[in-house]
Amino acid sequence: MTTPVADTTTKESVGQRLSRLRAFATSPAGGPARLGFVGAVLITAGGLGAGSTRQHDPLLESTHLSWLRFGHGLVLGSILLWLGVGLMLIAWLQLGRRCLAGESSEFTMRATTAFWLAPLLLSVPVFSRDTYSYLAQGALLRDGLDPYAVGPVGNPNPLLDDVSPIWTITTAPYGPAFILVAKLVTMLVGNNVVAGTMLLRLCMLPGLALLIWAAPRLAHHLGTDGAKALWICVLNPLVLIHLMGGVHNEMLMVGLMTAGIALTLQRHHVAGITVLTIAIAVKATAGLALPFLFWVWMRHLREDRGWRTVRAFLVAALASLVICVAVFAVLSLVAGVGLGWLTALAGSVKIINWLTVPTAAANLIHALTSSFFGVQFYTVLRITRLIGILVILVSLPLLWWRFRRDDRAALTGIVAAMLIVVLFVPAALPWYYSWPLAVLAPLAQSRRAMAAIAGFSTWIMVIFKPDGSHGMYSWLHVGLATAFAAVAWYSLRREPVADTTADQPANKP
Repeated sequence: MTTPVADTTTKESVGQRLSRLRAFATSPAGGPARLGFVGAVLITAGGLGAGSTRQHDPLLESTHLSWLRFGHGLVLGSILLWLGVGLMLIAWLQLGRRCLAGESSEFTMRATTAFWLAPLLLSVPVFSRDTYSYLAQGALLRDGLDPYAVGPVGNPNPLLDDVSPIWTITTAPYGPAFILVAKLVTMLVGNNVVAGTMLLRLCMLPGLALLIWAAPRLAHHLGTDGAKALWICVLNPLVLIHLMGGVHNEMLMVGLMTAGIALTLQRHHVAGITVLTIAIAVKATAGLALPFLFWVWMRHLREDRGWRTVRAFLVAALASLVICVAVFAVLSLVAGVGLGWLTALAGSVKIINWLTVPTAAANLIHALTSSFFGVQFYTVLRITRLIGILVILVSLPLLWWRFRRDDRAALTGIVAAMLIVVLFVPAALPWYYSWPLAVLAPLAQSRRAMAAIAGFSTWIMVIFKPDGSHGMYSWLHVGLATAFAAVAWYSLRREPVADTTADQPANKP
């Protein structure tokens, strides 16, 4: 086994780090960083026409670039964007092979992240239109309306024009922390969509920074490689392109959640549960991690104070819940909202794609039986989704009890719980898989595991279109995505060919 390259940046000054970054940019080790940077530039350029653009874009019109959104301009933009995605995927796979060979450090991963991210900070939203909904929901609270009781349609303004029709009447499913962020953004920029999008993306940067901080610490805690962890959950194009390029609040939630878990494992229990609660107040999914941290805190109390198991568990669980309630109360009070967002969590049922087991099963059952029994698709879908909810309700308590032994088990349980939710919830979207990826990163670092992550991430990245729609009902699109995923899987799964020439005897004349 090769020893991972040591990370020596911890004691360097800012000037030394900048010098090292400049040296890295021109070194052979910076090849994937440069390639991915070119890819990100192409995504940013192509996104002007082929991304999740506005219905009417005065900025493009004033710069005489509106032709990029139609006809040959749209074709050109699509080619540039997909070429950029391809280059970023290739660069990511190159880094993955270097990680498996023990040739990449945490510094390399952080520096590469900066290179790939910089152009995306300037792009229009890609692969999703959710940022427009965020702005409209923030404007609701800004204008004195309750986003948990009224959809964006209840507050007509220029922001409403770009919200996907399916979400205009849907109330906000996000917690008070994120609604407060969206409100502050719209207070600063008004109804300016471009400025609002850019500022919202900057608001996601703390989440990315926390993920970069926490992922290696979780890996070190388990005795695994921090560079591989960063490759899995930070440099993954599914994360950078979808979460940062698409401006998703998952970035903020995942970073806070991972940091909260890391702090708790490092025995900073109050700080860890507080940070995790803020993550829950961004998006409720982070709450899946909370019960597993009861076990972690309980074990620490037993080890540090010699308490019996029952007493330690009760103290850990009650303290965690008190912190959670207190933090939520403060955030809700500051935002001026209640718990109405919990009733909006079911809004995702409007989404129908093959990314969840219930919806995929309904599609298959309907396709196989409709010609014989005439069963309606939505009847089958309601039944399969109900079964999916039952699977979740039964599985989560069992997983919580099963994975209680140690810290590795707790992380494994969190991953399993999130995967069950993503797979059996009524509807899912590509960026939902960033939830388990963040916690899986320190656990799944074998060649086989990283190859599987590469294949799946590539498939889920390619199956969606830059305008936010998906290609799951096009056999051509599914076939191409599957082919690219197979190539990505094989590129990491195959063992490097050893150079045996040095062992061969020289040919005699």
